[in-house]
Amino acid sequence: MAGQVSQMLMGVVDTLMIGRLGTVDLAASTLAQTILHIPLMLGIGVAIAVSIKVSQARGAKAPGRAQIAVQHGFFLSLVLGAITFAISLAMLPLLPHLGQDPVVVDRMPVFFLLVSASMAPALASMAARSHADAMARPWPAFWIILAGVLLNVFLNWLLIGGNWGAPEMGLEGAGLATLMARIVSLVGVLMWLRRSPLMRDWVPAHWFRIPGRKPLMDFWRIVWPSSLQVSAEMSAFIAASFVIGTLGAEALAAHQVAMICVATIFMVPLGLSMAVTVQIGEAFGATTHERARPIVLSAWAMGFTFSLIFVGVFLAFGETIARWFLTETGPIEIVTGLFVIAAFFQIGDHSQILSSGVMRGLDDVRTPALMTFVAHWVIGMPLGSYLTFGQGMGAAGMWWGLSAGLTLAAFFLGHRAWRMTRPNIRVGRIEGAEVMIS
Repeated sequence: MAGQVSQMLMGVVDTLMIGRLGTVDLAASTLAQTILHIPLMLGIGVAIAVSIKVSQARGAKAPGRAQIAVQHGFFLSLVLGAITFAISLAMLPLLPHLGQDPVVVDRMPVFFLLVSASMAPALASMAARSHADAMARPWPAFWIILAGVLLNVFLNWLLIGGNWGAPEMGLEGAGLATLMARIVSLVGVLMWLRRSPLMRDWVPAHWFRIPGRKPLMDFWRIVWPSSLQVSAEMSAFIAASFVIGTLGAEALAAHQVAMICVATIFMVPLGLSMAVTVQIGEAFGATTHERARPIVLSAWAMGFTFSLIFVGVFLAFGETIARWFLTETGPIEIVTGLFVIAAFFQIGDHSQILSSGVMRGLDDVRTPALMTFVAHWVIGMPLGSYLTFGQGMGAAGMWWGLSAGLTLAAFFLGHRAWRMTRPNIRVGRIEGAEVMIS
């Protein structure tokens, strides 16, 4: 949980510091980051696949399998990062046609390319950190990522405002700071993995070796449904950003502030979900399936307790939090209203990601991906669009639609997680593929 929060802190720091430059700069950074959430979804899918395979290898005491999994994840992360930058470069002439505020679009190209270039080290760091998490060694990676966040704060201060004789680069300085901090974080994590006596036998000797096509495709068969499940929710929020962006820079900036706060809090249940994936995967690999239900119940209890705390925080301190990021009255009022809606969907949001973690540990990723897609895209997004435009509710209407999707996803996924962890479940193998048989 601490590792996930530290990873998110870089986005929080950027939002805080860019927000002081004004609404247009914050909206420009929001639009750039929104576009880049698409490759981020695939990167999260890679990280999830690494966690699944490494935790199962750890349960089976098979370090060779863990080495192969993290090497595949590392390679795919770098490839996704390179493709992301190439597509971002090609997209520059298309940015004015996204239907967004022209002032915002004109402000974002350099920042967009710098953050796009930082995706390769960011995704590779996620894959390497997921390997450490699956090996029950999360703390060293946490401290390295946190050091990267602190470096980002310093570089932002140096480059945004032109302190200590550095050039005053504004928004572009924030993008350069993010790129540099992410590269340093990746190097730090890789150095620790290679030098740690406890990790040395579980990491590949050659990180940059191109893997074989067949094992890479086998690994990809876990990546894409995991990415689809994550992307069903994240893409709904991305689409919401574009819809809200048509309402103007103030609405988009407010949406970004509310999103960064909700997403930062979401890192705690996400970290708990990854811990659940590791524990379920380890039990799965060691064929001790009777451990599953107690793991599920304890995770749900912890997640519910945490959700209630932040329901109170959003309701009691929403306006105060908004003023940390913004100085203009209009966006502050919008953010405060969005925090009220966020308070309502916390329990559902946190519950659905915990249930997803259970099923990922069981290699059950395709059906949950379909469930999540239906909840968000068949129910949530159409309802949000209707409330935004048909009922004139603005950004709040879209957030109520997203809330409905999260609540439905929590119900579907929770029911399946409980059913899939019955004590009489065992593992079978049909034509080389592991399946769950009751």
